[in-house]
Amino acid sequence: MTLTIIQQHSRTSTSAKLTTTLKSTLKLDKPRHEQIYNLPNILTFSRIIATPVVGYLIVHNHHLYAFSLFAYAAFSDLLDGWIARRWNLQTVIGSVVDPMADKFLMTTLVTCLAVNGSLPMPLAALILGRDASLSMSAFYYRYASLPAPKTMARYWDFSLPSAEVHPTTISKFNTFLQLSLLGTLLCANLLHDPSATTSAAGGLLMSIQDFLGGEQGVKTMIQGISGIVASTTIYSGLEYTWSKKAVIILGGDEALKKKQGFRGRMIMASGFGSFIALAAYLWFNGEAEKNIKEEANNKLGTKSV
Repeated sequence: MTLTIIQQHSRTSTSAKLTTTLKSTLKLDKPRHEQIYNLPNILTFSRIIATPVVGYLIVHNHHLYAFSLFAYAAFSDLLDGWIARRWNLQTVIGSVVDPMADKFLMTTLVTCLAVNGSLPMPLAALILGRDASLSMSAFYYRYASLPAPKTMARYWDFSLPSAEVHPTTISKFNTFLQLSLLGTLLCANLLHDPSATTSAAGGLLMSIQDFLGGEQGVKTMIQGISGIVASTTIYSGLEYTWSKKAVIILGGDEALKKKQGFRGRMIMASGFGSFIALAAYLWFNGEAEKNIKEEANNKLGTKSV
């Protein structure tokens, strides 16, 4: 009788342990909700809201205000990351939306500065092409890794994480260089804005220009930074085509995650490769047109002599 009770108790205990283990295992694949309303995410979304305003100010030649708002956006980008790490407020939506906010700002600035002639078109094609290719692969990663049911509401519900984005080291460095170039271009535009040159900082701007060797010195510096940015943009974009750690798909099916990761990297490779070809075409075409103009000017100069 006692032995029977012990056996029943043992079976009950074993069954309870199996049930607990099964529940904990199944819980790994259940969608989990995060607390997304925190200060770092609010700063990130404020940067998204400020971005179109910066673009509007650039297009309408309000360079002083454009630079001021750009400075806020750049500072908030540093601040939200520091706050998230300092007070452990990191979220999956933050890891996704923060780089999206950076790219939105970058895309707006690059487009507006390329349109007004401040940024060379080939470099603009590289920067925009890299970001567009990353966006295409990100859309695929989100859809492929989202647990069923795959609905539009769940697709855009970032409190249901399905993949984590981990920017590579060169990618972070490239973002810094791109922002530095764009900030330099905005500063250069200030030199042609009367409201900036006559402001309290106007004397400082002119002193910096003189220190760099005048307008030609500023132009040479911008060309040097542009060449470096072109190199890091190409390398960092291509790195996403072979790095398996840049995007981590959540879930338990390793074979499926491996297949999804490969497809996402191939989407990135085909998209960015096309934009590299476009940038090369624009550069060679621009150089050819420049040579034709120089030859025409030389002929006119010879005739006038």
